[in-house]
Amino acid sequence: MKIDLNMVPVESGTTYTTEFRAAVEGRSRQRVGNAAGLKNFGVNLTTLAPGSQSALRHWHAAQDEFVYVVCGELVLITDAGEQTLSAGDMAGFAAGVANGHHLVNRTSEPATYLEIGDRTSPDRADYPDADLICVPTDDGHRQFVHKDGRLY
Repeated sequence: MKIDLNMVPVESGTTYTTEFRAAVEGRSRQRVGNAAGLKNFGVNLTTLAPGSQSALRHWHAAQDEFVYVVCGELVLITDAGEQTLSAGDMAGFAAGVANGHHLVNRTSEPATYLEIGDRTSPDRADYPDADLICVPTDDGHRQFVHKDGRLY
């Protein structure tokens, strides 16, 4: 099925708690996988404005992630350090590998990438640079907690 990108809503915002929201201001995405009716994995066409980032640095316990840079330049920050990614570059993050990662746009132009992830559930996301963990709830949703388990 061909996806008409003009028909896929552009979303911004985040489910992060108030104290972490500013980190992803300037990020927008189109859920192109949902537009195609995909159920087993998600695909987002994500754009980072200058100075914005994809997420807080994180890793997933159960879900794999893959990114492909479509245009622009991004800095991939992982536990190993920083690498510049340009159009055509790719990176992947295996589930269960405790290697916090995120993308940052340090240029003066927007950058766009495809992010692909499976929808394995339940999943847990750990944020090594913040007092934050995303955990599954009993009803299949997710919630953010402090590292000591207290709710936000």
